[in-house]
Amino acid sequence: MRIGVVVNPVAGMGGRVGLKGTDGKVAEARARGAEPRSPERARRALSRLFETAPEAELLAWGGEMGAAAARDAGFDPEVLGEPSGDETSAADTVAAAEAFVDADADLVLFVGGDGTAADVAEALDGTDVPMLGVPAGVKVYSSVFAVSPEDAAHVVTSFERTEAREVMDIDEDDYRDGEVRPELRAVAHVPVAEDLQSSKQTGGGTVESLAAGVADDIRSTEGVTYVLGPGSTVGAVKAELGIDGSPLGVDVYRDGEVLARDATEAEILANLGAENVIVVTPIGGQGFVFGRGNPQLSPAVIRRCDVSVVASRSKLDGIPVLRVDTDDPDLDADLRGWTKVRVGRVERRMMKTE
Repeated sequence: MRIGVVVNPVAGMGGRVGLKGTDGKVAEARARGAEPRSPERARRALSRLFETAPEAELLAWGGEMGAAAARDAGFDPEVLGEPSGDETSAADTVAAAEAFVDADADLVLFVGGDGTAADVAEALDGTDVPMLGVPAGVKVYSSVFAVSPEDAAHVVTSFERTEAREVMDIDEDDYRDGEVRPELRAVAHVPVAEDLQSSKQTGGGTVESLAAGVADDIRSTEGVTYVLGPGSTVGAVKAELGIDGSPLGVDVYRDGEVLARDATEAEILANLGAENVIVVTPIGGQGFVFGRGNPQLSPAVIRRCDVSVVASRSKLDGIPVLRVDTDDPDLDADLRGWTKVRVGRVERRMMKTE
């Protein structure tokens, strides 16, 4: 198999520093101390691929756009081109994918988020070459991604057919303002496998009694720091608490006071106390509790907190399992198993976490 590999080296950088994406915000992300996320996720995927299929032929774009990670994983890739400047761009991604098609690639494996997916799909439009994403962006709404880097390697080596799947994207400026309007950008050929995520659902059903019960419990505790995650379900909890929370960001709350609104990873860590609880809801349709849309909830934050998962019954009805993808495989393993999810004022439901 000939696999074209392209990495968006800045995908996801804005997440942990509270930018909710990196489109047009690379310089600001770096100024806030953001670290690249996608190169390590590329190495994880390609290292697993080398373990299972060392004979695979890799085509890559130069340097940090694929070749470096491929070599780190043990491959000797055929480098078809280089980034056009010091800062990589969407045009570089498109050029790489087009070169892979010209070189008879059987599959394009890309590392990035929805924007990168749209760029690759643009280049592959009109061809039969399938694409598969290693998720590394902040917003991952499309159904063209594997669940994790390691799952991507498994899909590459095991798929037998492809199907048409949607490439979605949202406007990051609207997203930062609390508005989510996913738009269809393309339809792409994608390998068929169980290790693919679904498109993200933006609805979750009624949550009033659930939010009231959670808020009552929070108000009844003293000295406990609550890290309130993004999304409409936890947003309803924030509203019940009477706070002006960030609808798509993370807020830190203790004893009736908002300690940090729309907090970065560093701000969350700075405000944690002796006892801490993350309140988070899974993403509708996908089931991700950590690793999609909330990168501020980093491994360093999660390890210092208990975790309370909340969701409406209707949301859970559309999710077969919960998922985690924290960038820390050891922590992911610790979080897997059976999780008690609060679905009402007092009711709970057991869900498997994978």
